[in-house]
Amino acid sequence: MPQTLLGTMAEPVLETARLVLRPTRAEDFEGWAAWRSDPEATRFVGGPQARSQAWRDFLTMAGAWSMQGFGMFSVIEKATGRWVGRLGPWMPEGWPGPEIGWGLSRDSWGKGYATEGAAAAIDWAFDVLGWTEVIHSIDPDNAPSQAVARRLGSDLRGPGRLPAPFEAAPIEIWGQTREQWRARRASL
Repeated sequence: MPQTLLGTMAEPVLETARLVLRPTRAEDFEGWAAWRSDPEATRFVGGPQARSQAWRDFLTMAGAWSMQGFGMFSVIEKATGRWVGRLGPWMPEGWPGPEIGWGLSRDSWGKGYATEGAAAAIDWAFDVLGWTEVIHSIDPDNAPSQAVARRLGSDLRGPGRLPAPFEAAPIEIWGQTREQWRARRASL
């Protein structure tokens, strides 16, 4: 369980060479709304959303932190201080397993941020949350995310299914155990 400080949840902050990962904050919404409105950037995560819908989506992530003690981190680019996406642990009701997922703004693609941030989030999920495995739910046509999963050392486990209202979306489950991760971690 996450640590508490004076009865409130201590905010975990993870740092990598180029990124800061932290829970959702109100100041992240403009970046979130811009990302959620981009059809290409959101093609495999439910598609573009109107600003009002993006607000509800944004609050869902903040609510996950409040109710579960974890959720996807906001990804902040150290060099600019800019919000560039969200990634990390995700496990809503009916999900096919404890997921480490990612979704980044298009202008941050191709920089290795998904792999860099997801590796830190996987460490955190295993070390702090006590997870024994992680999965990644990936659309069969999403070759870039499949490549990230491979770089992280995850293997394709087969087809999967998301809960309503996403049950019709085709997904493949990629994943690995904590033991597999720790054996491979030195090579990342």
